[in-house]
Amino acid sequence: VIWHSRDLINWQPVGAALTKNIGSVWAPELCKHNGRYFLYIPTKGPNTSWVIWADKIEGPWSDPIDLKLPNHIDPGHAVGEDGSRWLFLSGGDRVRLSDDGLSRISEPEHVYDPWRYPKDWIVEGFAPEGPKITRHKGWFYMITAVGGTAGPPTGHMVIAARSKSIHGPWENCPANPLVRTTSLQEKWWSRGHATLVEGPAGDWWSVYHGFENGYWTLGRQALLDPIEWTDDGWFRMKGGDLSQPLAKPKGGEKTGPHGMALSDDFSALAIGAKWNFFRPAPDERSRARVANNVLHLDARGIAPSSSAPLLLIAGDPAYRFECDIEIAPGGTAGLILFYDDKLYCGLGFDEKRFVTHQYGIERGRPANPHGRKMRMRVTNDRHIVTYDTSDDGGATWHRFDRGMEVSGYHHNVRGGFLMLRPGLYSAGAGTAKFANFRFEALG
Repeated sequence: VIWHSRDLINWQPVGAALTKNIGSVWAPELCKHNGRYFLYIPTKGPNTSWVIWADKIEGPWSDPIDLKLPNHIDPGHAVGEDGSRWLFLSGGDRVRLSDDGLSRISEPEHVYDPWRYPKDWIVEGFAPEGPKITRHKGWFYMITAVGGTAGPPTGHMVIAARSKSIHGPWENCPANPLVRTTSLQEKWWSRGHATLVEGPAGDWWSVYHGFENGYWTLGRQALLDPIEWTDDGWFRMKGGDLSQPLAKPKGGEKTGPHGMALSDDFSALAIGAKWNFFRPAPDERSRARVANNVLHLDARGIAPSSSAPLLLIAGDPAYRFECDIEIAPGGTAGLILFYDDKLYCGLGFDEKRFVTHQYGIERGRPANPHGRKMRMRVTNDRHIVTYDTSDDGGATWHRFDRGMEVSGYHHNVRGGFLMLRPGLYSAGAGTAKFANFRFEALG
């Protein structure tokens, strides 16, 4: 999904650019060149990078084109002083693009040896990745992430190098690293993977990601850090550890509400922009349809792990979501908190019994007194999870006798660079119906 802002603070979704499953998407690059928009997208499973393009940011976007780069991730687009187009890649490598940007016309070549941190620093691994190129006042600046994206909180960091030519040589910044978590007491861990951005009034910022201390389950969050250009032609980050409020970017305007409402009346099918299937098959979208403000979701598999559940991204440390659910004979459905197909939790039901999902395992529970239709509520209050059910549309709630703690449902346990996401599933037989989905942040 592409997001838009005119002030770097308030963001609204433009729409989904990638609508076909090409694998697990890693760190893409969005750029505009000669009036056309390009998205360069690295994936795992298959391991390669793709490009899609559009003449308008709203789309329509092209089908993905495989650039056949199986050994690299995180492409960063650059245009040289001679007009040549390049993708800079992980490991200090690059590859030349055709003039239209839709194919590569060279093999990867090594052009940069990234700065190395002291040997006694605690990191996940060297892993130079995410190169981003910015041209400013006669210099090309390459911003790279090293130290590993997750793992120890002190690992990830931002380094910089510069060159007068896109062809090098590249000079490492004497102040490296420009960003790094140095203490377990900091609010943001594993900070890195930066891109330089000029603000609406000409001030400069970096955008990078980090994990919130204590909330690995939320995944990597986007952070803003102000930049100051220095007299020696370098720059520094001014935000410190980002534990204190910063002055907003200058200029710009708020053009609409920030973010996207996660509640859904199912008046339209919001797959791609709001909801996404987990590891969808090519025909997965055909399982879902809406009619009369009801989501009809055909069953798949026998449990959340095999059902390709529909999921949302929630950035709040505490929230509640609820929904009316009606199952078909032989069906099972419910609400879940889902990291991946091996690590999830939730509550489901069939015609006769409840089933709990915990640690990615299903366990039969007490008899279901509500039959094939009920309203269900899940509360995730800073990793303490409770479930409630109702047979009168939410006027009266009944606490389910099985609470859970989910602080360990995250990347450093399972890998995958995902986050714990609220969602719903339909398994077994027939079609489950979902209505009046409500999401509420609890502060």
